[in-house]
Amino acid sequence: QVQLMESGGGLVQPGGSLRLSCAATGNIFSTDDVGWYRQAPGEPRELVATLNSLGRIKYADSVKGRFTISGDNDKSTVYLQMHNLKPEDTGVYFCWREVRTWPDHEYEYWGQGTQVTVSS
Repeated sequence: QVQLMESGGGLVQPGGSLRLSCAATGNIFSTDDVGWYRQAPGEPRELVATLNSLGRIKYADSVKGRFTISGDNDKSTVYLQMHNLKPEDTGVYFCWREVRTWPDHEYEYWGQGTQVTVSS
């Protein structure tokens, strides 16, 4: 069983910063692929950033140069550092994790989401 818990969301002014955290427990590995997604009201969930087992990082075009994804030593906690936040960054941010087990099974897990609101 894997559980993900996001934290760090809140209300910030445009141009401000936030750091989101995702703590994972259960059958997880440092080789897991991890990432962040977000969803604005009435909009589909979209990818924000991913970090794969080899450290390769991908970002949505809309956040490149402003957001940074990282993990701690064993990747049990994943972070999303957000700078120069814009109103269009507002939404619920979800932590995502893909666990691969022997021999070739893949399992996908999601956190409950944390609200980020960027407004004056």
